[in-house]
Amino acid sequence: MEMTDGFLHKYFLNNPDKRLHKWIHYFDIYERHFTRFRNKAPVMIEIGVFGGGSLAMWKEFFGAGSRIIGVDINPQCKAHEAEGIEIFIGSQDDPALIDQIFRKYPEVDIVLDDGSHVMNHMISSFELMYDRLHKNGIYMVEDTHTCYWPEYQGGVGRPGSFIEFAKNKIDELNAVHSRGKIPISTFTKSTDYIACYDSIVAFERRPQGQRQAPITCAMVENPATM
Repeated sequence: MEMTDGFLHKYFLNNPDKRLHKWIHYFDIYERHFTRFRNKAPVMIEIGVFGGGSLAMWKEFFGAGSRIIGVDINPQCKAHEAEGIEIFIGSQDDPALIDQIFRKYPEVDIVLDDGSHVMNHMISSFELMYDRLHKNGIYMVEDTHTCYWPEYQGGVGRPGSFIEFAKNKIDELNAVHSRGKIPISTFTKSTDYIACYDSIVAFERRPQGQRQAPITCAMVENPATM
C-alpha cells in the first residue's frame, strides 16, 4: 500500500465550502484504496450527491485531469456541477442512466456507492457497473450498516441484503477451489480481493490468471537424494 498524507481527513476537518458528511473512520479506508489513483486523472462515479461536498473533495484529492461524476435522483443537485465535475440525474438502479454514463465515460476507474443504501438499489448498481469498470479499478460500497436495518430492506442474515450478496461474492472469488461446485465467473476472473470493514465493502479488480502453487526448498549437493 502507498503511504498517505491524510489529505482527505484534513480536507474534511477544514471543509471550505459545501456540506460534507462522513464517518471519521472512512477516511483511512478511502486513502488505503484510492491513493494509487492520485494525480493519474482517474474517472470516478459517486452515487449520491446531496450537499455536493464530497464531489469537491474528490476533485481536490485526485487532482488535475480527474473527472468526478455524481449520480442523484434530485434535480437540484445539478447546481453542484463545476470544472471536472458532472452530475447525472436519475436512479442508481436505472440501466438506461448507467448506459448513458458509460457511453460518455467508457473508462471508469472508481465507483463509490453512497446512494440510497437500500438493498435492491445497492445490488442493482453493482450488477450494472462492476463488470464495466477499468480492469484495475475499484468498486466501494459504504454505509453497509444499513444491511442490518429492516427499513432499508436489511436484517441480520436476511437473504437479499448487500452483506449477504458480498458473502456470496467471497465464495465466487474462490470458485476455482470449490471442485466444480461454484462456477468460475467473470467476477472470479476479474477480482483481486474483497475488503470488508465496519460499514464498507471494497472490491478491488485485477485480471486473474491460472492459479499456481510451486514448491521451493534448499539446494542440495546430490539432487538424486531428494
